[in-house]
Amino acid sequence: MLSVENKDKIIEMAQFGIFYGHKKTKTHPKMKNFIGGRRNEVELLDPEATVQSFNKAVSFLKEKLGAGALVLFVGIQAPAKESMRAMAEELKMPFVDFRWLGGTLTNFSVIKKRMDHYENLKAKKETGELERYTKKEQVQFSKEISKLSRNFEGLKNLVKLPDVVFVIDSVVHKTAVREANKMHIPLIAVMDTDDNPDLVQYPILANDHAKASIDWILNSIKAELRGN
Repeated sequence: MLSVENKDKIIEMAQFGIFYGHKKTKTHPKMKNFIGGRRNEVELLDPEATVQSFNKAVSFLKEKLGAGALVLFVGIQAPAKESMRAMAEELKMPFVDFRWLGGTLTNFSVIKKRMDHYENLKAKKETGELERYTKKEQVQFSKEISKLSRNFEGLKNLVKLPDVVFVIDSVVHKTAVREANKMHIPLIAVMDTDDNPDLVQYPILANDHAKASIDWILNSIKAELRGN
């Protein structure tokens, strides 16, 4: 039986469209047990399953953060970028908001060298060391730094392989999910009816394609972590 707190949470979730998935034709077979209904041909997630998955994932995240874990946040799609990045920055954790670089987890040593190269170039520019080069070379360095920043600025806190990977939409980030599973790194993922929940250890069953839903999920997680 749901507690009053969880019932209130379900009411609030409904207001932000948390339970909306996709049309039945897109529903993943492994998600059928978590479907609670349908509206205008769109499958709806079961509210009780959603709130239980949310609570389980938050409990796991709290435990890991309390133990000093490094969490990598991933959300490259437009509706997820802003709030995902804000959450990662508040927690001082690494994030990916531009594109997932293949091998980020499975070939971390190579990615780390590219990250170090980027940080080295930035440091040289800030100290004026690049000014000894010709103007043409300085322009080239600036272009390289700008290009590298899109891929590596969010990863500056990724000093080692993460202990947890948190993604928004496991279908969009299937490569990240595959790499995390290959490296035996636990996954938390916001996912709705077109995703396979068996690929993720801590799925949060919720609308993963609407900004209002994603914002609510991440803001609510932050509030839970703060103890609000």
